[in-house]
Amino acid sequence: MAKIVIAQQFCGPPNSGNGGYVCGVLAKDLEGPVTSVLRARVPLDVDLDIALAEGAAVMTDAAGGLIGRGDPAVADLLPEPPAPPSVEAARAAGARYLGHEQRIHPICFTCGPDRHEGDGLRVFPGRLDGAPAGHVACLWTPDQAFADGDGLATTEVIWAALDCPGFFAWVVKEGRHGALLGTMTGEVLRRPKAGEVCIVAAWPLTREGRKETAGVALFSTGGELLARGHQVWIISVPPRAVAA
Repeated sequence: MAKIVIAQQFCGPPNSGNGGYVCGVLAKDLEGPVTSVLRARVPLDVDLDIALAEGAAVMTDAAGGLIGRGDPAVADLLPEPPAPPSVEAARAAGARYLGHEQRIHPICFTCGPDRHEGDGLRVFPGRLDGAPAGHVACLWTPDQAFADGDGLATTEVIWAALDCPGFFAWVVKEGRHGALLGTMTGEVLRRPKAGEVCIVAAWPLTREGRKETAGVALFSTGGELLARGHQVWIISVPPRAVAA
């Protein structure tokens, strides 16, 4: 068992850890695809325990309460991504990011526009022109601040970069005030270098009751699939219409 602290820097909501980042923390020491499930709010700036037991990574709080768990998954659970958009199309989609005009999650580690380079990831997915409803994309360049000693983006940062795009796929498709990431299954095929321009893409899959699922993917500018994931979002507020 080891101690870990999810610092305020890695928040999603102001008082909780970024879901994708925490799912990536649970996944990073496991081989191959991983399913990470979040069971409770992830407290910030406090000691948490993380242990590898029976092939799974388990995160608990000081009282022993379960925060999240990561288990090996099978690749069949992961969606086949659509063909990646061009760099130009992804750049144009990013300019349509709703968070540029609305204060949706302004300080989120992944998508917060109030975060500067090297502090947040500044992943700004927007509607992809000419694609089916809800398909979003943007460009993302990993900052050196989020690289390991080999100059590669860390696993947990890659999972974080894929977090919010799945949320915005449903915002763009149907609109809603809020949802929380419950489960993320993902795999990282190649970690990009710091400074390497990447294409982020996300698309809605299905909705069942209060659960919305989304597919997410990370590509090189040459179209190489770097990472992909399947997400389950729990709707916290009923959907509403969002202008295209």
